[in-house]
Amino acid sequence: QVQLVESGGGLVQAGGSLRLSCAASGRTFSVYAMGWFRQAPGKEREFVARITWGSGNTYYVDSVKGRFTISRDNAKNTVYLQMNSLKPEDTAVYYCAAQNVVGLNYNYWGQGTQVTVSS
Repeated sequence: QVQLVESGGGLVQAGGSLRLSCAASGRTFSVYAMGWFRQAPGKEREFVARITWGSGNTYYVDSVKGRFTISRDNAKNTVYLQMNSLKPEDTAVYYCAAQNVVGLNYNYWGQGTQVTVSS
């Protein structure tokens, strides 16, 4: 099992920045990659970014490219999402998820942290 705890959400004005953190514990050796997802009211959960633990390869949804940066600190078992130039449409609950090396399924999820961007 892998446990994930997100932090860093809050209220920010458009154009501002926030840094989300996700601390992982448990069987982290079984994790292939860490991903960030978000869900706004009335919308389905959306993939935002992911990073592999081993190589650090990153991938982003087009809407956040150039604005968001995902990174990880392997020693701390922590993944970060640096969000710059935030827009009101970025408002959502942001979830951290762990992708298992077996099957590459996102089997583990955090509780989420609210990000609100005001205009």
